[in-house]
Amino acid sequence: MKLLARYLKPFVGILLVCLVLLFGQAACDLSLPTLMSDMVNVGIQQSGLEAGTPEAMRQEGLQLLSAFAGEEDRSLLEGGYYTIEPGSSEAQRFAEDYPLVREEAVCVLREGQTQEELDALEGAYNRASYAMLLYFQQAAESGDLEQAAQNLAQSQLPTVEAPLPDGQTGLEGSQESFLQGALPEESSQAESDAGAPTLYSSQGDSAGEVDSTAAQEPVENSAPAGETSQEGGSGLDMSQGLESVSLEQLYQVIPLLAYVPQEGLQQAQEQAAASDSMMGEQVGVTLARLFYEELGMDTAAIQSRYIWNKGLQMLGVALLGVIATVLVGFFSARMAAAVGRQLRHDLFAKVEEFSNGEFDRFSTASLITRTTNDVQQIQMLVTMGVRMICYTPIIGIGGVIFAVQKSVSLSFLVALAVVVFLGLILVSLAVVLPKFKILQKLIDKLNLVSRENLSGMMVVRAFGNEGYEERRFDAANRDLMETNRFVQRVMSLLMPAMMFGMNLLSVLIVWVGGHAIAQSTLQIGDMMAFIQYAMQIIMAFLMLAMIFILVPRASVSAGRILEVLDAPLSIQDPEKPEVLEEPKGVVEFQDVSFRYHNADGDVLEHISFTAKPGETTAFIGATGAGKSTLVNLIPRFYDVTEGAVTIDGVDVRKLSQHQLREMIGYVPQKGMLFSGTVASNLRYGKEDATGQELQAALATAQAADFVNAMDEGVDSPISQGGTNVSGGQRQRLSIARALARKAPIYIFDDSFSALDFKTDAALRKALARDTQNATVLIVAQRVSTILHAQQIIVLDQGKMVGKGTHKELLQTCPEYREIAESQLQKEELE
Repeated sequence: MKLLARYLKPFVGILLVCLVLLFGQAACDLSLPTLMSDMVNVGIQQSGLEAGTPEAMRQEGLQLLSAFAGEEDRSLLEGGYYTIEPGSSEAQRFAEDYPLVREEAVCVLREGQTQEELDALEGAYNRASYAMLLYFQQAAESGDLEQAAQNLAQSQLPTVEAPLPDGQTGLEGSQESFLQGALPEESSQAESDAGAPTLYSSQGDSAGEVDSTAAQEPVENSAPAGETSQEGGSGLDMSQGLESVSLEQLYQVIPLLAYVPQEGLQQAQEQAAASDSMMGEQVGVTLARLFYEELGMDTAAIQSRYIWNKGLQMLGVALLGVIATVLVGFFSARMAAAVGRQLRHDLFAKVEEFSNGEFDRFSTASLITRTTNDVQQIQMLVTMGVRMICYTPIIGIGGVIFAVQKSVSLSFLVALAVVVFLGLILVSLAVVLPKFKILQKLIDKLNLVSRENLSGMMVVRAFGNEGYEERRFDAANRDLMETNRFVQRVMSLLMPAMMFGMNLLSVLIVWVGGHAIAQSTLQIGDMMAFIQYAMQIIMAFLMLAMIFILVPRASVSAGRILEVLDAPLSIQDPEKPEVLEEPKGVVEFQDVSFRYHNADGDVLEHISFTAKPGETTAFIGATGAGKSTLVNLIPRFYDVTEGAVTIDGVDVRKLSQHQLREMIGYVPQKGMLFSGTVASNLRYGKEDATGQELQAALATAQAADFVNAMDEGVDSPISQGGTNVSGGQRQRLSIARALARKAPIYIFDDSFSALDFKTDAALRKALARDTQNATVLIVAQRVSTILHAQQIIVLDQGKMVGKGTHKELLQTCPEYREIAESQLQKEELE
């Protein structure tokens, strides 16, 4: 917005800092679901093993993998490891990590490999592991391994030198162990049912699908060999199935592979290569843990260390996010407070420059609302907007990117939710947006009614119209309430609808994600992370909804503030004002005419006269004749429509307003005092006035007696508007304030109307003495006040119908004589 751009310009540095902090906060918030996913997937399901490729294994383990790997993968596996013999220097180096190296040769991952080579090696390892699992499933159906064991026994071929179960040696031990512990014989069904360990189980599909829950959660009881799972597709449980068979039994299968049909082995290798890599990773990690345990490594400690590490990372990231959030809140609050302060300052300064023409355009109640309520709306937008407007797109876009990385198949759910929520927000905005402008106008109206009632309380009570004012206030209050209630109802419906959508989205993600987990295309941790990212995306839309509530309302307020700040001033200083070095105070009206803004006719027409220093020029006429309007042209409260008003021969429009008004001591019709003390009010026109000067002004204004009678004298308090003194006392203090200025020109706009005749006479006598070298202009309703004026100007309907002294006007001006006859005794007229 134009207004915010103008007032946020000095805070560009803070805005950039906030933006950096918001990026940091978003990075922390987006990292937490990934860390949680790693803790579940790796820390819990993979026992803390981040990479499926084992760092070390027995030679038999490498032989087992090579047997089930394709030619290219076999080459990668054999080239990726090298053998360490027991007793060598390298064996001593690895003895602490792999205790078994003290007793036998161990294959260790070759050092110095690039990341690309390691990735290729991991792929080969996972494919070989999964191919082994698939082959065992197929062999359960075909009986290939059982037939191979019988062929091996008949040929009496030598077996690999692998450790055998106690009490068994040679081929017979290998065959018997394999037949009893590895192959699903019909004769061993009872033992299997009784809990005998199984390596694989039969299934209807020879290719076989791995049990969908195997990669995600432990199964309490594996299906017995030879039986089909209840879901119709049994397969090997990747977490328990491999653990229920010792690696020694798997090693004994190696020599049998030479006697099995190679078509089945190739089919398993092809299926492993074509299948989802996630399944191979899960099988590979499970097999790697068995390799580590075989080497004597503490896998429980590895898992615990990984979980602690991820947990501490999550705590650290969360702490950094909190710090960033607090700092952004701190900076945005300070920035909003500074913007609000500057706005109020500029509004007040602008209003101070207003002429009466601008005050006719903007009501006092409206200006108060714009300075308070409207500025508060802008301040709230800055406070919340810096955090939300900048943070929402970061977390929303980031959440989408991270969610898609976790699962592309679930992304359509987020897209659907985004469309629905965006539609809800747009519909709500279309309904409530027109109401925001109405709300501010209704607040103006309520303030207007309240202000009029409070300022006119005496009149209301005098006429007994309290009931009418209550009904008037209730009507304004009810209009505001109904509009506000409508807006709040719409907004209150929006949030529950979005929360319901958020919960529904979570259920849909779990439902769709559960099927993906069952198909082994998604891990539990990734689904949990996806839910968190989906919630972050929805929270971004919730914040977007709040922004859409704040921005339109603040936009209306900004427009109202700009109306004041950008309002053209009808009275402005000239670019190069003239300066009166020693003003004498000669005031001259040269054929002056004046018309109010948008008025049909002139209220003053062709007024010409000269008011000289040492003389009193008085203005009299019927109510509405234009007397006050005329004297208001001198200090440029209004500018003339035609003609010119000059002081010492210089047009007042060529003088700066400050210098012009410095030359004038002005007393308005209504005595206006400010909260403070008597002294502070008297020094309003001259800050450095001494106590003696104040007493002299009070004496001339006939106010010294009642002021000195107060408990604290000139230091006595004055309440707002001077309500703790009478109307006559307020007028006399206003006169004293003007006199304390020692100005060359004095304007008294019907300032003696609240004075009794005795006080009026005494004041005029003292005034004539103290202003004998000044130009005095008096607007009066009473002829007695201006009897001794050197020049009296009679106005009638904006026209000057008489000019002269009291005696001259009695002879030459019927209008003046009519006024005088209505107020003076016959003797006074002669």
